[in-house]
Amino acid sequence: MNRLVSSAARDRLGDAIFRRVAGTAGAENRARIHGAPGPRWFTPDEPIRLVHGDASMFVGGLSALLLQSLHPRAMAAVAAHSGYRGDPWGRLQRTSTFLAFTTYGTAEDAQRAVDRVRAVHESIRGRTADGEPYRAADPHLLEWVHIAEVDSFLRAYQRYGARRLEADECDAYVAAAARVGQALGVVRPPRTAAELAKRIDAYRPELRGTEQARAAARFILFRPPLPWPARLPYAMLAAAAVALLPPWAREPLGLPLLPRTERWCVRPAGAAVTGTIRWALRRPPPAAA
Repeated sequence: MNRLVSSAARDRLGDAIFRRVAGTAGAENRARIHGAPGPRWFTPDEPIRLVHGDASMFVGGLSALLLQSLHPRAMAAVAAHSGYRGDPWGRLQRTSTFLAFTTYGTAEDAQRAVDRVRAVHESIRGRTADGEPYRAADPHLLEWVHIAEVDSFLRAYQRYGARRLEADECDAYVAAAARVGQALGVVRPPRTAAELAKRIDAYRPELRGTEQARAAARFILFRPPLPWPARLPYAMLAAAAVALLPPWAREPLGLPLLPRTERWCVRPAGAAVTGTIRWALRRPPPAAA
């Protein structure tokens, strides 16, 4: 009886998380992603499938948004065109669907997802508050968004993932992600973890905490459009996302650096909530069910 109750609770929680992240078309997309015949960009044993299918992506995704916001032109484009305030769940669902199709879907569906994103990028352009022009299709901006995302996903998996990747697996993850980045328009995406770190450092002179970036951080961390029961676990994910940031990225966003608190409180809390999400989203095989 206890096992049945536990299984039912897991299914309810898993379904709620899945609906929130994948949207109303989630079940249909999932069936196509995993069921459609045809070659894939990545084989089942590649690390990118392990990383992108893990609950640590909830922490990595939040951390990536914070890190990406530090580039003024990228942040201006997000503030003006992404609708992250008016439709944050829609934005999350579009991003998660893109990651799912490019990571697990057929090569044809992956390319179709990339083509849709590139078409949207071509239409996005404008000026920052300081009058600096930007284009979402600018390869330099695309590279920043790409490397900030890859770095954040990898950091999150290494800290909260089901198992740590070996050094060669980290390089394999970065190289696989480069395939998606290049398809999106990044000219020379990094292909090893060491190259990724160097590329992040090369962007640092361009980064700063604009008012738009700090406003986005406040919205992401403190004003999520969530029912009250979900706010505590979300706060744990948000704290873990902040702790995942490089120390130099904190001050521009007005975020504290509290090493002892992060080590003894935030990391265990992050591990607990990602472990719960992993448990909720893991379904038994049909024979066991």
